Amino acid sequence: MHRFHLPPELCSGDCLTLAGREAHHAADVLRLQRGDAVTVLDGDGCEYLCQVNEISRRSAVFSVTQKKVHPPAPCRITLCVAVPKGKIIESVIQKATELGAAALVPLLTERVATRLDDESAATKAGKWRQVAIEAIKQCGQPWLPRVEPPVPLADYLRRAEVFDLALVGSLEGDGRHARSYFQALGAPPKSVRLWIGPEGDFTTAELDAIRQSGAKPITLGPLVLRVETAAIYALSLVNYEVSAPAVS
Repeated sequence: MHRFHLPPELCSGDCLTLAGREAHHAADVLRLQRGDAVTVLDGDGCEYLCQVNEISRRSAVFSVTQKKVHPPAPCRITLCVAVPKGKIIESVIQKATELGAAALVPLLTERVATRLDDESAATKAGKWRQVAIEAIKQCGQPWLPRVEPPVPLADYLRRAEVFDLALVGSLEGDGRHARSYFQALGAPPKSVRLWIGPEGDFTTAELDAIRQSGAKPITLGPLVLRVETAAIYALSLVNYEVSAPAVS
């Protein structure tokens, strides 16, 4: 079944109307016809099963046949990842969305080549949010992650946000398996922050600052992984731990 995205503030009543990019995709790419079944995701936990009522290049009107409400994940995962070269960050955002990340914070660190002014950062954030939207449509994820504009590491640390558990991928040889930190908590965490460094890793000063914020070093295996691989690996580890049944 084809999926579309419509912001929650536009998802009211018995009919949903798509415009712009989504209407074009429905009419010109998928060539939907009246009566076809489709799904609309609002990115805020609601899934609408619909039928095509009217469709044109400029708008598509769907009649709602059923509304499903999905609860948020029991653990909110925030991925803080240094911006890699080129368009690799788009792959990171896509895969992180599929793996259930609730928020993504693209970091500008000393070893990140990208440097952006405020306007460029806002433009990037808009583009990256669209990548996340396409990802929820592809995989059926009912919750759209928050994708922030790229932010310098020091600025982000100054927010002093609190998480039940914070983990940082470490190449220093002192990383432990993530499971040991989950077991030490005694109860499943409701929020986890993951830190993934750039090519060449965080500098010593950056890593010290991240640790001072409460992050615990974890190992991602004996090999040096690319940024996108490390992010996927770490998210998979956390997903496994938060979903694993408790051992009595």
